[in-house]
Amino acid sequence: MTGRQPAQRDQHAAGGTDPSRGGADVARGAPCWVSLTARDLAAAEKFYGTVLGWEFRSTTLGERFAVAETDGRPIATIGAVAGDMQVAVVWTPFFAVTQADEATARIRERSATVALGPVSFASGRAALAADRDGAVFGVWDGLLPGGWQSWHDRGPVVVRLRTRDAFESAIFYGGVLQWADEDDGCCSVAYEYERAEVVVHNRGEVVARISSGAVEAAPDPTIRPHWAVHFAVDDVPARIEAARELGAAVLASGKGPTGPWADLRDPDGGLFTVFAR
Repeated sequence: MTGRQPAQRDQHAAGGTDPSRGGADVARGAPCWVSLTARDLAAAEKFYGTVLGWEFRSTTLGERFAVAETDGRPIATIGAVAGDMQVAVVWTPFFAVTQADEATARIRERSATVALGPVSFASGRAALAADRDGAVFGVWDGLLPGGWQSWHDRGPVVVRLRTRDAFESAIFYGGVLQWADEDDGCCSVAYEYERAEVVVHNRGEVVARISSGAVEAAPDPTIRPHWAVHFAVDDVPARIEAARELGAAVLASGKGPTGPWADLRDPDGGLFTVFAR
């Protein structure tokens, strides 16, 4: 891990932005970034910098926030606000929407909870919510800082909802995030029988997956409904060993179509998955 880079002002992508897309070059309803709610920023940077090889730079949001990068390109954000907000350490995906107020209204109309926001920032507005089964997610309305536009093209992160009923959840998120609208700029939804999952596509790429089987009242947070964040890495066994040396727990591991994977819990309790791209 290198030293912290100085803060950078949000730079919008050249060439203009279609405001109906919910963000620069990001399809409406697609995940546009993931964020870790941490307790200690320095500790989180040390862990993820060592385990995943990330570098960090400051942001204009203050000293308790950082952007994680690989090869100078952003991959995630970290905010050391869990203690102040009295919330768990957790990885959360944010989805691009056209209007944050309308999105939060759709969330409430479907008997889910808006926990925070919409909150205004320099380039947009964000809100944090929980779906009807308790899975936490965020929505973002606005422009994305420079570099985030290629996030999906590089495929460093996959988000997967582990929920009680995949079809019911797909209907909920489809309504909130306006999936499958008759619009070239939105996402499409399909069912993969081989994996028994609902799959969200944009421009031919998988941007999210939804699978059934979670237990709402389970004491184990890995079994309860939640959005799981998966990071592509070059050497899964090496990442597992590095995580263990820094106090992380390996919850499960195996081999998938692209190679090995492992579910990990960081020393502060944050759950994430590493997999071979």
